[in-house]
Amino acid sequence: MTAQDVLFSPNAGDWLVGGGELGTLIRAKDWSTTPLGAAEGWPQSLRSAVSILLPSRAQICLFWGPQHVAIYNDAYRPTLGVKHPWALGRPGREVFSEIWEDVLRPLLEGVLDRGEAFWANDHPFYLERRGYVEETYFDISYDPVRDETGGVGGVFCIVSDTTGRVVGERRLKTLRELGRRTMQAQSVEDVYAQAASVLAAADKDVPFALFYEWDPQRGVARRTALTGIPPSSAAAPGEIAADGASPWPLWGPATAGDVVVEGAALAALGPLPGGPWPEPGRQAAVLPIAMPAQAPYGFLVAGVSPRLEFDESYRDYLRLLASAVSSAIANALALETERKRVAVLAELDRAKTAFFSNVSHEFRTPLTLLLGPIEEELAQGDRLPEASRRRLETARRNGVRLLKLVNTLLDFSRIESGRVRASFEPVDLGALTTELASNFRSACEKAGISLTVRTEPLPEPVYVDRDMWEKVVLNLVSNAFKFTFEGGIAVTVDVEEGRPRLVVSDTGIGIPEEERERVFERFHRIEGVRARTHEGSGIGLALVQELVRMHGGEIRVESEPGRGSAFAVALRFGSAHLPADRIRPPGAGGMRPGAADAFVEEALAWLGEGAAGLPALEAPLLGGGPEPEPERILVVDDNADMRQYVARLLAPRWRVATAVDGEAALQMLAQEAFDLVITDVMMPRVDGFELVRRMRLDPALAVLPVVMLSARAGEEARIEGLEAGADDYLVKPFGARELVAQVKSQLAILRARRGAAEERERLLRNERTAREEAQLQREHLHSLFMQAPNPMAILRGPRHVVDLANPPICAVWGRSHDEVIGRPILDVLPEVRDQVFPHLLDDVLRTGVPYVGKEARFLRSAGPQPAELFLNFVYSPLRAVDGRIEGILAIAFDVT
Repeated sequence: MTAQDVLFSPNAGDWLVGGGELGTLIRAKDWSTTPLGAAEGWPQSLRSAVSILLPSRAQICLFWGPQHVAIYNDAYRPTLGVKHPWALGRPGREVFSEIWEDVLRPLLEGVLDRGEAFWANDHPFYLERRGYVEETYFDISYDPVRDETGGVGGVFCIVSDTTGRVVGERRLKTLRELGRRTMQAQSVEDVYAQAASVLAAADKDVPFALFYEWDPQRGVARRTALTGIPPSSAAAPGEIAADGASPWPLWGPATAGDVVVEGAALAALGPLPGGPWPEPGRQAAVLPIAMPAQAPYGFLVAGVSPRLEFDESYRDYLRLLASAVSSAIANALALETERKRVAVLAELDRAKTAFFSNVSHEFRTPLTLLLGPIEEELAQGDRLPEASRRRLETARRNGVRLLKLVNTLLDFSRIESGRVRASFEPVDLGALTTELASNFRSACEKAGISLTVRTEPLPEPVYVDRDMWEKVVLNLVSNAFKFTFEGGIAVTVDVEEGRPRLVVSDTGIGIPEEERERVFERFHRIEGVRARTHEGSGIGLALVQELVRMHGGEIRVESEPGRGSAFAVALRFGSAHLPADRIRPPGAGGMRPGAADAFVEEALAWLGEGAAGLPALEAPLLGGGPEPEPERILVVDDNADMRQYVARLLAPRWRVATAVDGEAALQMLAQEAFDLVITDVMMPRVDGFELVRRMRLDPALAVLPVVMLSARAGEEARIEGLEAGADDYLVKPFGARELVAQVKSQLAILRARRGAAEERERLLRNERTAREEAQLQREHLHSLFMQAPNPMAILRGPRHVVDLANPPICAVWGRSHDEVIGRPILDVLPEVRDQVFPHLLDDVLRTGVPYVGKEARFLRSAGPQPAELFLNFVYSPLRAVDGRIEGILAIAFDVT
């Protein structure tokens, strides 16, 4: 009979087998004392139900009969907790008295009355299974069990504990909300307030919470926020001193991790809130609010639910709450720091604007006193010597350029400070623009590019400030000229979509797509592009944009690299969009005299030597110095006047050539030999840093001295130049004597370096010759050694490695030459281990005293045949240069 036959046989005396611990308890229990009576009298339906639940891995409890007697399996035991095994065989109202009337009895009787199953997910049950009322959740399925009458004799309760998942999802939701709310906080106080607000809705897990912020200046922790507990509570003091009595241990262990307060320490504070539960809190945790490896910002005192076990997952949850608040505080502090930094930058920007405005005004007076006398001297005509005229014209051109830069800075600073007073008057925009743009015609002709000005008749005059419009047109055309080398520039005035429009287009290098949005950004310049010059303030287009905006217009740019750019300025007809108090009648405004001349002269200077009245400079210039063959110097600068100035200073002493930028300089260095390079830093195409970098990568140019010239002053700029590979760094403006002295110094160093290199090469040649002679001598000695008629060998080191062995000694040993060379003597002749020779070799190597042997017996076990030989021999020590014994010369005579 099988176990199954026993289990289901109604006549079997031992009808129940297996079932683990509960099977044993059921078999041992006296069921006659229970409402079910003796097990022998149980109906088959009950027996079948019990036999099904006992081996099952599911959590199952069977409630049977009118009193709902409980029978359960091993898997169900955790649901009962400490009630097991007492609960086995007891009525349901006793087993689950805490939830019987309100929850369990209605569920069971509903199944019994209707005979239909009931199921639910995450159903709450508040069980007493660990000595306190516990918050639990179960997926449940209550299924009717039919008895022999066809009625419902009992209920199968199949459950699955989902408490961990339900509580975990609830806590995860709180953490997400805490992260979302606190990360939007603008200050530390806001972080605490938002955190308290979030925890107020999470009172099932955190019945109450106190936030304390550490004040290191006062040495106290100040309460900044709370929830779930009244501010007047003894457990919620407003401040806690670091060295005073405290209901919460904020210092000591709490600064390194969480601390649990419970028992008598907690009872001393009186009943604490239990959140939504009627029971008071039994535990609280104190956690530091801190970033890793940092002092705490503050502390979190969090109440623990009286209906949940304070296990490790609960601790981790509270730690995550404190960590989220810590991260939010760190972000808020960073945001506060950034706000302060922005405020400081804004203040610096205002100070900078005021400085530019003031210094621009101050520059005008000395510039006037410089340019005025220069103009007076140039007005003398032929009475002025030609050399003096050239120097004065250079000074005037650069003085005018400086005045233009000063005026631009002043205009921009006035716009930023709101002190610009525009005067708008109706003008013929086409005629005015044609007049302004035509100033560049001569410069374009000299550059070999075209200038086209086309205007359409406009339906009405356009209100503009003449002086401002002049700056707009001149800056746009000057910018187009700077980057256009072939083709031409087109200036157009027309109407588009009912608005007057100015378009300045060119066929220049174009603007990279990633730079297009920044072209109107002040002080921004596109590095590394081809241009007539790298000089400029970087605020021309930014000034144009501000001036256009003051006219109520917009400016935009379209560009394609390699094909050109087009700047379009759209204005408006009429004056309704302009300030009424700034409108003037026709002819009331004016333009600054000489402004166009400054733009054109600067553009002409970009064309290099021979333009703008500059005298041509030969390359190379021959100086008249006393040396028969003066060194050659290459001057690299994109500013024509600076090239001329440096070349004239150096020409009397050295031969000088010039290049307009780094690219041209590299081409000249590849074709001609130079002794020194003097280069500017900021240049188009290849700047000074890139020039030096490429020179240092070229073996032929790696040691060529380089002196950098730059307007960037300061120790950092000098260090940057020297780190780039320059030999020296001169800051503009520099004196003529300083430049000449520096050139002399670098050339002297070059001569010394070349002399040292020549001496080193001579010594290397001598060394190579000596090595070759020594090699020949060694080869000669080796030849003599190998031709010697007597057996000879040289042994090296303590193991007596065979370094040389001539044919006679190989014959004595009975080994070939290849078998012995490079091997220790005992490996070559193992048969001599017990003979006298190894000991004699060791003594000679140790003492340095030669040894002479007479008629020594040598037993050879190798070779054509074993042999007995008698030898006369000499062991002579070989000494190194320092006197150290490094080997032995062995010479033998066969006297057999």
